[in-house]
Amino acid sequence: MASLGDIIVRIFGSKNERTLRKLKPIVEEINRLEPEIERLSNEELGAETWKLRGLLFGEEFKGEEEWRAFQPKLEQISEEDWTKIYAKLDEILPRAFALVREASKRTLGQRHFDVQLIGGIVLHQGKIAEMKTGEGKTLAATAPVYLNALTGLGVHIITVNDYLAKRDSEWMGPIYKMLNVSVGALQHEYDDSARRELYRRDILYGTNSEFGFDYLRDNLKYRLEDMAQRERLYYGIVDEVDSILIDEARTPLIISGEVEREESGYSELRPAIERLVAKQRTIIKKIFREAMLLRDKPEQEDDYYFKLLQVERGDPKNKELFNLITEDKETKKKMERLVSMLRVNKEEHKLKQGLLYALNERDNAIELTDEGQKELISYIGDVFVLPELSEREQEIETDPGLTLPEKLKAKEALHQEYQTKSERLHCVNQLLKAFTMFEKDDEYIIEDGKVVIVDEFTGRKMEGRRYSDGLHQALEAKEGLVVQKASQTIATITIQNYFRMYKKLAGMTGTADTEADEFKKIYNLEVVVIPTHKKMIRTDHPDVIYKTEKQKFQAVVKEIEEAYRVGQPVLVGTTSVEKSEMLHRLLKNKKIPHQILNAKHHEREAEIIAQAGRRYSVTISTNMAGRGTDIVLGGNPEMIAKTLSRGDPEKYQQLLEQHKKTWDKEHEEVVNLGGLYVLGTERHESRRIDNQLRGRSGRQGDPGKSRFFISLEDDLMRIFGADSLANIMNRIGIEDNQPIEHRLVSNAIARAQGKVEAQNFEIRKRLLEYDDVMNKQREIIYKLRREVMKANNLREKIFEYIDYLTETMVYEFGDEKTPAEEWDFKALSEQTLKQLGIILDFQKEPIEQISPEILIGLISQKAKEVYLKKVELAGEEAFQRFEKDVFLYTIDTLWQDHLLDMDHLKEGIGLRGYGQRDPLIEYKREAFKLFEELQDKIAQNLIQKLAQVQIAVPKEALQRKRVVRPLRMEHRQASAIGMSQAGGQALSAEGAMNGEMPAQPAEEKVQPIRRAQPKVGRNEPCPCGSGKKYKHCCYPKYG
Repeated sequence: MASLGDIIVRIFGSKNERTLRKLKPIVEEINRLEPEIERLSNEELGAETWKLRGLLFGEEFKGEEEWRAFQPKLEQISEEDWTKIYAKLDEILPRAFALVREASKRTLGQRHFDVQLIGGIVLHQGKIAEMKTGEGKTLAATAPVYLNALTGLGVHIITVNDYLAKRDSEWMGPIYKMLNVSVGALQHEYDDSARRELYRRDILYGTNSEFGFDYLRDNLKYRLEDMAQRERLYYGIVDEVDSILIDEARTPLIISGEVEREESGYSELRPAIERLVAKQRTIIKKIFREAMLLRDKPEQEDDYYFKLLQVERGDPKNKELFNLITEDKETKKKMERLVSMLRVNKEEHKLKQGLLYALNERDNAIELTDEGQKELISYIGDVFVLPELSEREQEIETDPGLTLPEKLKAKEALHQEYQTKSERLHCVNQLLKAFTMFEKDDEYIIEDGKVVIVDEFTGRKMEGRRYSDGLHQALEAKEGLVVQKASQTIATITIQNYFRMYKKLAGMTGTADTEADEFKKIYNLEVVVIPTHKKMIRTDHPDVIYKTEKQKFQAVVKEIEEAYRVGQPVLVGTTSVEKSEMLHRLLKNKKIPHQILNAKHHEREAEIIAQAGRRYSVTISTNMAGRGTDIVLGGNPEMIAKTLSRGDPEKYQQLLEQHKKTWDKEHEEVVNLGGLYVLGTERHESRRIDNQLRGRSGRQGDPGKSRFFISLEDDLMRIFGADSLANIMNRIGIEDNQPIEHRLVSNAIARAQGKVEAQNFEIRKRLLEYDDVMNKQREIIYKLRREVMKANNLREKIFEYIDYLTETMVYEFGDEKTPAEEWDFKALSEQTLKQLGIILDFQKEPIEQISPEILIGLISQKAKEVYLKKVELAGEEAFQRFEKDVFLYTIDTLWQDHLLDMDHLKEGIGLRGYGQRDPLIEYKREAFKLFEELQDKIAQNLIQKLAQVQIAVPKEALQRKRVVRPLRMEHRQASAIGMSQAGGQALSAEGAMNGEMPAQPAEEKVQPIRRAQPKVGRNEPCPCGSGKKYKHCCYPKYG
């Protein structure tokens, strides 16, 4: 019986169908305009751009010159007016799309299908268009790109690699040029000046990392004119949106700098860790043998399963244990039952007895046991007991037998011991991870003497990226390479938060619908599935499952051999470099010609994939599978011509004509053979990645087929689903070498993938929740930096800081509730000298009339007078430049330290969960405190640097005879601090430059700087409306 939801869908259609119905009238309007647009000449077609821009801005543009003259005015347009301009884009959409279609026909010989126009409208609306492979996403994007480029704010098209950015900008470039809009492509090797020029173009293609790193680099610059990106990020279209916004979202973009310290610890400790790992393997073998002796003894069943659990903890990938579990369907159940019982009795820790370390694959964690610590102590000494700093320092301080220099020396030695042990302990933990949890040719490869990370989702090399927190150095030591210096984060942002800065974001991919919830929750992006131009007729066969990996690969090779014999092209997908190399060796032994594409052989990626549809073609690829490059049945004539011509235009045309003639025949032959056969050798963690691989076949109505070959030893099955699958196979009665195709098995695989997808989504969501805290802080700091760079005069901001610091200092040493006689004036004098560079002369006089407000006003005014004398000496213009540089330097150095503090906070915050506290809430609370401290430090360090700077006085100035006297300021009610006979002198202050202030004319009066707004008192409500006191909210003001 149909549910109510099904009945509603039958009557009204699904949400996706209703969305598509709304777009049909717009497509019809575009088609209606086609005959009119076709009658325009090329010049008239280009001139339409100026007419459309004129409609948007209410101006008249005759050409490029008038538009360039108008562009500076874009920054003066209010947000309210921009909202009206954005609304006008919808009005001119049909004409703009019709212009792009006509330009494409004339320059590329390609006319946008109606489904491509629908895709373009969806992209313009800021949604994700799911378009199947081969449906022409690149061409579909040109219409919304052109439409939004008319605003002059810049449109970014984000691709997965530099090659696609350059290819797409050159391929689609003629359309844009005919329509008088500029286009460019960001490449990794471009310098700052080239990047700045590219960002000023209407349309820019580039990778997510190039855009993200440019944003971070810009926020390390000291001059506005040096910044590459525009201040406003308007519209971005993310190609292969699932790959960029989901697969790469767990890896934040980080700019780091080297830390000045030796990294020899990793190389020194490597032999000890190697011995420890080797000894653990011996222990695991011994425990497994002992378990086998107990296998047939029912009275010792618990001991038997206990030992198996120990093997699992010590070596989760142990093949002997895995084979045992697959043979006996009850083994895993009883192991889990015993673990539950141990957990209830709080005896789970006993499983680690006898082991040197314990591994947890699901959590990617490793724990050194007491036995392991003792073993390492015998190799490297005791690094596991760190000195208790506070207690030891107290002992040193109270030791009567030590002189002051000896105490200082003892404290220095104590801190050195603590630091050395901490660093060695950190090296031990990272080396253990490197040896036990990271496999060469899986997570990383070695290239040119360097460890290069391999992206787990795409199989591509991640050039220039390094694991953080010393893990990369540990891998270098493990592989016997030169250990590079450690690095400290200077600037960082996650992919999610960078792209959420765009006013309008859209995306396109062939596989987004399965992740629609995540796109909506994290990016507020709706997924619209675009219908195909031609019906998809690919056949997706059920999975074939084997018990062992060896049997699986034997079957894969046999399947490839059969397809090769008849000439059917085969694309084989693998999940790692290691597996692709193994398959390569198997095919080589069978003498089957093939191409291999992985992180080791990525240079010819597009060329290899483009020809994967030819007869007798066998291509082995990691998950990257040449995304962005079409696999055309019979081969790709354009790519063949481009490869063979080597940049010669005449030769390219000749070769293109030649290969087009033979292509028709070969295309028909491959179609008759059944099209491209996509063969997966392992299920990925995500169904979406599997669908991407399948999607390489069956483009634009072509025939094709796909099938996955799986074994119970595959990582996904082993970690998340092997026990249930083994039980199913045993229930059905499958022999070891017999494959299985069954609905139960397919359901078990789907459940396993569902578990991992849910887990990965939680990881990404949690990462974002933590980074949202950092993101708010980043926005405040980067906004402050930009304001400093924009400001012509920072004096008012600096004087605000002086007021704030003066108030803080005064209330630190005295307040309204404490009698003035009890205030610590000596400490206050020391603090004002250190912080503000002025000397206070407190005289022993009655102090009944003094109050914090009076003292704050006196100190603040004197500090400003001293400061202005420095400005006068140095020259206003020179000192303003100096102020700006010091301000930016102070922000940057303290922000870097803050990032390190936040990293340390994030690492340890999970432990709060053991105290029944939510780590995220605790993280937010602690992060807020750290940020408040950062704001205070910026004010303190800036004023301290500016106050202590010494101005070099020209010799001729010193030779002039001037009347010199200490700077003084008066306040009639300040009898508490040194009244002089001259009457009312309250406070004398001298600059901290050699104990004297520079020569100044005594009669000159310093003009005070007037506030633009009335001063808000420390205890008054904050004007921002938060309800908090001003001192606890926006004082000092950072934005």
